[in-house]
Amino acid sequence: MTVSATSSAATATTTTSSSSSTSSSSSLTSSDFLSLLVSELQNQDPLNATSTTDFINQLTSYANFTQQQSINSNMSSLASSFSSLVTLNSVNYIGHTVEAKTDTSTLSSGSATFGYSLSSAASNVSVSISDSSGNVVYTGTGAGNSGSNSFTWDGKDSSGNQLSDGGKYTIAVTATDSAGNSVLNYTTVTGTVTGIDTSTSTPSLTVNGVSVSAANILGVTS
Repeated sequence: MTVSATSSAATATTTTSSSSSTSSSSSLTSSDFLSLLVSELQNQDPLNATSTTDFINQLTSYANFTQQQSINSNMSSLASSFSSLVTLNSVNYIGHTVEAKTDTSTLSSGSATFGYSLSSAASNVSVSISDSSGNVVYTGTGAGNSGSNSFTWDGKDSSGNQLSDGGKYTIAVTATDSAGNSVLNYTTVTGTVTGIDTSTSTPSLTVNGVSVSAANILGVTS
């Protein structure tokens, strides 16, 4: 009985070892590819040998396979270097005042200033401000000049109540010309960069307490 139990354990160990070996070698390497190619040549039927065309195609596939591995490795290295460069450049923004494409800002000292760009002069410009829950707290009108425009909200809701500082508010702008066509390009905020978040592939900057992608920075004003 003891011999039988030992034999079963040995068999189980051999099976586990075999499974682990199979799992660890599941990926095809260039050496594996060459081994398969040589094995094919050694075991082919002499009366029905692999044609020259098929053999050349297989060699070409091997060359492409090796080249693709090299390209993938180089691309990975390039992506890592680029990410480090973007992060380094983003750090330089800290402490500077920037203008960025976004629609959200933090209410500070009783007000929040937004900007928006129009492709041409607008006949009608309506502005609405929503809180972090999506509730509209203010509606009004804005300037319709072609190009950059600024809108400063005094932090009061439509009933005239002053809202508390620290809340995040989002602006929505609707701008149309005399024919009713939209002429809005994008909305912006201007503020000082106080931090940087590098936890994602594209670093984010903290502007007016709101996370803004470094790719959305339009310019540095000071």
